[in-house]
This record gives sequence, C-alpha cells and structure tokens, in this order.
Amino acid sequence: MTLEEQLEQMRRDWDRRARENARNSVNTERADWTDQEFFATGELVVDEEILSDPVNVYQSKDPACMRVLEIGCGAGRVTRALSNLFGEVHAVDVSGEMVANARSALHDRSNATVYQNNGYDLKVLPALIFDFAFSSHVFQHIPSHEIIESYVREVHRLLRPGALFKFQVQGNRFEDRPPDTWHGVSFTQEQATAMAQRCGFEHRYSFGEGNHYFWLWFFKLPT
Repeated sequence: MTLEEQLEQMRRDWDRRARENARNSVNTERADWTDQEFFATGELVVDEEILSDPVNVYQSKDPACMRVLEIGCGAGRVTRALSNLFGEVHAVDVSGEMVANARSALHDRSNATVYQNNGYDLKVLPALIFDFAFSSHVFQHIPSHEIIESYVREVHRLLRPGALFKFQVQGNRFEDRPPDTWHGVSFTQEQATAMAQRCGFEHRYSFGEGNHYFWLWFFKLPT
C-alpha cells in the first residue's frame, strides 16, 4: 500500500468510527458515555501523564503561559483537559468527523484550536513555536513507521529547543497479522531510540516496552 493509500485509509476508517460512535472509538470501555464521564477520562490522562511529570513537562515554566500541541485529538476529551491546564492548546486530527466532535467539545474554550490535518505532517498549523507536545492513544493505531517518523520530525520543527514530546507507540508485536489502523505498527526500545536520533531528539525515558501503551519521552536537542 502506498503512503497516499495508507493516509486515505486512516482518514476513512476514523471518519467511519466517529460516525458509528466517536466516544467509544476513543475510549472503548463503554459505548454510552455521558459528557461528564467522557471528559473525566481525559482529565485522568492529564493527571497521570502530565500533572505527575511536572519537571519534564513544565521545565520551570508556568503552564498557564505555555503553548502546547496535541496530535490526534479525536473527540476532544484530552484536548479539553489540556485547555484547563495550559494557556494555549493546538490540536490536530486526520478525521474530519472527529474534528467536528472535538470542536463541539471545545466550543467554550477560547484557548483551544482544532485543525484537520493530512495524517502525515503539521503544515496546517500556523507558524508557532510550542513548549510541549503530547499524544495519547494515537500513534499505536498508525499502520506505518514512515508516518510516525514524519510526525516526530514535524514536532521537532515546531518545538523550542529542550522541550519535550511525550507520546505513545505500539509496543505489542502482532506477528499473526499486518498492521492496520487499529493495531498499528510496533516499536522496540532500539527502534524508538534510533528514530529519536534521526529526528533530532534525545530519547531520555521510556515506559511500557512490549506493551500496548509504550510511552516515550523525546527532548528536542539544542540546535
């Protein structure tokens, strides 16, 4: 499958999932989320992955003065939680259907902006420099190392030197089937470190190698 075909498959599959049940596609624990319950799961992600990691994320900055980037906003559950904490949030998603859901979820958040991108780069964003980039429950669904590495290079382009890109990749190895837009391609520790080096990052920490949620801490090297 060509890159263009993979990107079209990603967009089409996530549009379909959003039309069927956007919130269940984002969090499969249940199918009938209320607003309060759904957005509480986004707050939990921020509690566990950002509020518990202030030294790496904030780097002595006031979060209310930070501009942050989210890749793969889905229906806006984490984006909304990010907007409670940070001064300015910009988020992208490949699915127009998901973007519509996220914009609805963020209608009362003037500090959060959502864009539909092409699933490969971040050229849709305005010319801004970001203090932190984050992606949760997204990259482990991407069926291509090339696409993930393109995102990592794009984040490098937009981050200030020293800033953190904290994100998940797929750590499970599915030997019995090819990657698709749900299971995605897997990474080993060595593959993640090599990608960081190619893209101008220091791969400083990891958690969950070999598991579905393989967290990576990439710090942009000084230029």
